[in-house]
Amino acid sequence: MNQLTKTQILVSEKKGRQVLYGANSGHPLFPELKSMVAKVMGIDQVIDSIITRLGDLEEAYLIDDYAEGKDTGIIDLLLVGDIDHYHLNDLSRKTERYIKRKIRSLVLTSHEYAETGKRFETRPKVLIWEAKGRS
Repeated sequence: MNQLTKTQILVSEKKGRQVLYGANSGHPLFPELKSMVAKVMGIDQVIDSIITRLGDLEEAYLIDDYAEGKDTGIIDLLLVGDIDHYHLNDLSRKTERYIKRKIRSLVLTSHEYAETGKRFETRPKVLIWEAKGRS
């Protein structure tokens, strides 16, 4: 951990007697490392399936444990857009069997996310997909 912090791949923050580590999203290797982690955890298959069949997906976030890098066996996703719930349930079931992890999805429209987005500011959250043209 010290070596990764020295090379600035990780950032650290001391809280009392604990040291918390996180990925440095500003590091030039971050996009490649993020991609590798997503492949190892199976998240790339989840997102690819979702994007192609779910309707008007605007943003997808990994939230809570997996956003912190903890493999708890439950992947929490926040999906923003006009989503086809039937396809979401079908794809989630199939993907769960393939990656041997549970998937919990919270689906919000753009309007709902704009109104309730503050609730997610204090929770771990990583943007894992965004529609082209959005920023």
